[in-house]
Amino acid sequence: MKKLYVIHGWTYTVKPWQRTIDILKHEYKIDVEMLNVPGLTTGSKKIWTIEEYCDWADRNIPKDAIALGHSNGGRILLNLCAEKSDKLKHLILLDSAGVYEESKKREISRKLSKIFAPLKKSALLRKIFHKIVGASDYDRAPENMKKTLSNMLSSDKKLDISKVKTPTTILWGEKDSTTPLRQGEKIHELIEGSEFLTYKNWTHAPYIVDPNGLARAINKVMEGIE
Repeated sequence: MKKLYVIHGWTYTVKPWQRTIDILKHEYKIDVEMLNVPGLTTGSKKIWTIEEYCDWADRNIPKDAIALGHSNGGRILLNLCAEKSDKLKHLILLDSAGVYEESKKREISRKLSKIFAPLKKSALLRKIFHKIVGASDYDRAPENMKKTLSNMLSSDKKLDISKVKTPTTILWGEKDSTTPLRQGEKIHELIEGSEFLTYKNWTHAPYIVDPNGLARAINKVMEGIE
C-alpha cells in the first residue's frame, strides 16, 4: 500500500478530510497519514514561526516520502523543500499558500485599524471591525495563533519558491477565492518541471466540495510516481 503524508491548512479540525481519506484508503489502497499541525489541530500555546513548522514537518515526514500540503500546509512544505530539495520523493500542492502578494485589503485593514483603535477596546465593536475588513476567522483565533498567522503571512515575503527542486504536482481549484488560480500559476512558473492541473468546480476546499474527485486526482498523481 502506498503512503501519503498530508499537512492540512489553517483549520482546527480535520474531520472534513475524512471522506477523501476513506476513499483513498478503500478504493485506491493509499495509506494516508494526516499530520496534526501544532497550535491548530493539536494544542500549543506558543507562537510558531515558519522555520519551526518546517523543523516539525522534517521530523514527522521520513526522507523520500510523498507529501501533500493544502493551503498553509503547502506553505510549510514549500519552505521545507526550498531548504531541503532532496527531502521528499514527490511534493503535491493543493491550493497552496506561499505566494506573496501586496494586499489592498491588508493595507486598508492597517489604515482602518489606526482609525478605529480607540473603539476596539469594546469586544462587540472589535467583532464589527474585523467583519468590515474580512477578518472574522482572525478575530476568533487565540492570541498566540493570531501572531502565528501573522508570521506565516510575513514569511511569504522571503520564500524563494524557485529554490524548490523537488518533483512537484500542483492541484488547484478554478473557483478558489482564498488562494486564487493566479497564485497556482505563479508557483508552477517558479518550480521548474512542475505539473499544474486545474479543476473547474473546486473551491479552496475540494475535500469538502468534491472528495471523490480529489481522491481520484491524488491517486492519479500517486500512480505516476515511480
